[in-house]
Amino acid sequence: MTCTGEEAGPFPVDDGLFADTFSEDSVYKFIGEELRISQLFSANLGVAAPVWDAALHLCRYFEEQSLDLRGKRIIELGAGTGLVGILAARLGADVTLTDLPLAVPQLETNVSANRPSRGWPATPPAVLPLSWGQDQLSFPSDWDLVLGADIVYLSETYPLLLETLVHLCKNGAVVYLSSMMRKEHGTPGFFEESLPSRFHVELVHRDAKQNINIYRASLRTAQ
Repeated sequence: MTCTGEEAGPFPVDDGLFADTFSEDSVYKFIGEELRISQLFSANLGVAAPVWDAALHLCRYFEEQSLDLRGKRIIELGAGTGLVGILAARLGADVTLTDLPLAVPQLETNVSANRPSRGWPATPPAVLPLSWGQDQLSFPSDWDLVLGADIVYLSETYPLLLETLVHLCKNGAVVYLSSMMRKEHGTPGFFEESLPSRFHVELVHRDAKQNINIYRASLRTAQ
């Protein structure tokens, strides 16, 4: 997960959620690819540590839609463990994984652990820090896809996320955002008001039981 501001600020570092540091490895299978994902639970990483259900839903959506990711330039925001982006890289995409600096070591560990025996089909995933509203201008705007899984959960970061998405999508990138729809965090408002102010937004998948939506969006062009 990601957000911006003070590096440790967005994470629940003092509520005892991850008071003890421990790691957990899980294996996931999508589209014929087996991924081993390490999750380092600690107070420093906070919400960046786990594989969230929204990430699993996005992977399943790509599987169900049989999306051809070969050769696509993809950037993932708030990558956390890197599950979504690493899957895309295993399927032949040119992937850049981003998150706050605190999450970069976990991402690098998971990229290394999931290198195919014959090497990456395109290029190894790049892992870079990105704080919304601060660093986005250091990144190009020539992406094919911008991905995010459960990154819409702190209302104070929504303008910064929107600003970052606008920059990354200037050359026509399509955005896929998978999100738990937390009313208490204003998540529906981001997708119903903030994002549509600059993007064409379409709900492409809903899991009512788990309250997870997947949206596809493209930047509105000037009239």
